[in-house]
Amino acid sequence: MGAENSTPVPGGGTEGYHVLRVQENSPGHKAGLEAFFDFIIAIGNTRLNEDNENLRDLLIQHKDKPVRTLVYSSKTQSCREVTLVPCEGWGGQGLLGVSIRFCSFDGANENVWHVMDVQPNSPAGLAGLQSDTDYIIGADTLLQDYEDLITLIEAHDGKPLKLYVYSTVSDSCREVTITPNSVWGGEGLLGCGIGYGYLHRIPTREPPVDQLTPLPSDVMRAPASDGFTEVPLSSAAATPSAAPAPCLHRCLRRRRLHNRRRLHNAAASTIDAAAHLCGFSIAAVTAASAATGASFCGFSTAAAAASA
Repeated sequence: MGAENSTPVPGGGTEGYHVLRVQENSPGHKAGLEAFFDFIIAIGNTRLNEDNENLRDLLIQHKDKPVRTLVYSSKTQSCREVTLVPCEGWGGQGLLGVSIRFCSFDGANENVWHVMDVQPNSPAGLAGLQSDTDYIIGADTLLQDYEDLITLIEAHDGKPLKLYVYSTVSDSCREVTITPNSVWGGEGLLGCGIGYGYLHRIPTREPPVDQLTPLPSDVMRAPASDGFTEVPLSSAAATPSAAPAPCLHRCLRRRRLHNRRRLHNAAASTIDAAAHLCGFSIAAVTAASAATGASFCGFSTAAAAASA
């Protein structure tokens, strides 16, 4: 089961079910669903643009039967059609074996942290992070902006921390366990630079011309219903420059300075003025979202980031 002919988003909009985890050998895995990048936006002829019971009902209706499923990829900024076969007997949790949450895919790949200048024998080096080609895309806690990752790393000084990392070399995501250490013998808690902002986003991969088609620009500008900040994915406006990737101890120092300045200046800018903050995070699902499909899609009602 794989990609077939691409199809425009029926009914427009930029909402869908974000795939956060895909269990090995699950129906979702066999259909080629890709964690972090993929959004399930339609099943059959039903557009999934509201967080309700449609997804659950459709999965039950098509149990053990193939069903056409429309998926949007934030990596290629295009749609593709895959075939899912929801089932219970595949050996894992849920009918699809995926962890999901409902949100907008507009700007979904903006909130990432670019790994740069990994130092030898540093915590980052020992964890296997690679300079320039690795991107931190999430963790088992809410990450909504630049400072969230810095705060998380600071809170785990001397303690293991699980991060989700995308590699442009392998074009895949992996789990990385890293132990931040302020006394490892070099600079910073990780021993690497962290780039954030427009020029540090994951490069967009071109989809195969015969399989994938970019979404119309008017679809990309449709308003979101979940309250997330929206930025057009194909904006032609001039883009600001990204600051050089700072080492972690300089990030923390700059963060504290920013907090002090914010007390005197209500209009203070964020740590990186180049960053367009969006709503993506591997975060806890809302109670309504959890109730919608927890037992059918294979995700924890406590947190969508739980291990699938």
